[in-house]
Amino acid sequence: MTIKNFQIEYDAINRRNTFTNGDTINGRIILEVNKKTRIQSLVFKAKGKASACWTQHYRHDPSDVWFSDEKYYSIKEDILKEAKENGSEVIEKGRHVFPFSFKIPKGKIPSSFWSVFGKVIHKLKAELKQPLMVTRKAKIHFTFVSKADTSIPGLMVPQHVRKEKSIAFSPGSVTMDAFTMKKGYLPGEDMKVIVKVNNHSTRSVQPKFVLYEKRSFFGLNRSKIETREILRAKAEAVHSCSGLTTVKKVMTIPKELPPSILNCNLIKLEYKLKIYLDILCASDPEVKLSVVILPDESPDSLPPAYESFGFENQPSQSNTLQADNPPPSYDVFETYPLFPATENQIEIYRLSDRQSSTIL
Repeated sequence: MTIKNFQIEYDAINRRNTFTNGDTINGRIILEVNKKTRIQSLVFKAKGKASACWTQHYRHDPSDVWFSDEKYYSIKEDILKEAKENGSEVIEKGRHVFPFSFKIPKGKIPSSFWSVFGKVIHKLKAELKQPLMVTRKAKIHFTFVSKADTSIPGLMVPQHVRKEKSIAFSPGSVTMDAFTMKKGYLPGEDMKVIVKVNNHSTRSVQPKFVLYEKRSFFGLNRSKIETREILRAKAEAVHSCSGLTTVKKVMTIPKELPPSILNCNLIKLEYKLKIYLDILCASDPEVKLSVVILPDESPDSLPPAYESFGFENQPSQSNTLQADNPPPSYDVFETYPLFPATENQIEIYRLSDRQSSTIL
C-alpha cells in the first residue's frame, strides 16, 4: 500500500478546545508514503453547515422524510495544485507535512450541535487525488461556539408573568406572579426566582419549578419538537386562605449546558423555566419564562458538554493547551431596575414531567 498515513489535525487555542467568530485555526495535513508517489492534487476545505432530517407520516400527505440544510461558509484552498506537465507531481518516500491556516468568518453562525434529528457541524477536510486512483479523504470536526448575541430582546431585563385560576368545586381563586432578574445567564450562574402566591382558595398549593430544554427542527414547512427536563425544584406549600405569600428560589444553571442556539433557521436550542402550582385534584396553573444560556468566553472555564453532540475533537497533541405593573423590590432585586413584562413574555402551555417528542 503506497499511502501509509493520511490525516488532518489542528492546534487548540484554549483549554476548552473551542473556536469562535474571527478565530484562526492553524493545522497541518500529514501524508506518509512508502515510496515515490505521484500526486495529482491536494486540497484543503473548511465547511460550516446545518441540516435537519426526520421521518414522520402526516395525514393527507404522502411524504415521510423531511429534510433541509443550510450552509454558512465553504472555503477551499489548493495545497498542491495540479501540475501542468503529466497532470501530477512526484513526492519522495517518507513523511510530508503541509501546513494550512483558516480564519473562521464573522457573522451569525450557529454553534456546534448534534441530535438524531439535526446537527450543526464545523469541519476541516483534506482531499488527495492520484492518477487512476480513488480520491482519499481525511476530515476532522472542531467545536465552534458562537459569540454572545447581545441584541436578543430583554436579555438583561427582569421578567414578570402572571396566572390566575379559579379552582373547580372550591370557592375562591389562586393568583401567581413569577419574577426573574433577567433572561440571560452563564453556565454555573445562579438564577433567582421569586413567586408571589395569593391563595384565596380552600386548598393548599405548592410552587414547583422545572428548567428544561426545547429543541426545534424545521424543514419543508414542518417542524419537530423535543423537550428534556434539566432541573426540578419545589418550595414549601402555601396553605389555604393564607392570602399573599412570597416564595424565593435559587436554581443554579448546570455548568455543562451548551449555549442557546437562536440564530439558525433549521435548528433552535432554547431553555425554559416552567413554574406551576401543584393543587390536589385540580389542574395546575402554570407559567413559563424564557432562559437564554450565553456562551462562557472565559479561557479558563470548564469545557462544555459537547461530548453529547457526537463530535470528536482531535487537535495536535503537542500543541493542545492544557410586566403591566412593575414588580416590587424584593431583597434579591434591590440593586436592579425593574420593568413591566411584555405580552409576549406571557405564554402558557403544559410540559410533561418526562422527556417527550412532539410534532407541531
